[in-house]
Amino acid sequence: MLTGKQKRFLRAKAHHLSPIFQVGKGGVNENMIQQIIDVLEVRELIKISVLQNCEYDKSEVAESLSTGAKAELVQIIGSTIVLYKESKENKVLVLP
Repeated sequence: MLTGKQKRFLRAKAHHLSPIFQVGKGGVNENMIQQIIDVLEVRELIKISVLQNCEYDKSEVAESLSTGAKAELVQIIGSTIVLYKESKENKVLVLP
């Protein structure tokens, strides 16, 4: 679990990132979760945007993505989800 201080730190780091994935009409699937796991291993912190045509609520999408990828949900801001997962080999971020 992330502390408030760690979440603030990650939110600041994520501010300049662009969303890498988009969740649309089909919602979340296994293939997408696998790709997110792979990208999180390299980058640790990513943004995902939920498109307007998505049939699911953004909090449902965030829940299924973070659970599926075993990642921490940092925040949901607007239609953007920020996820963090500590990398095993490519550790970049050092949490406070």
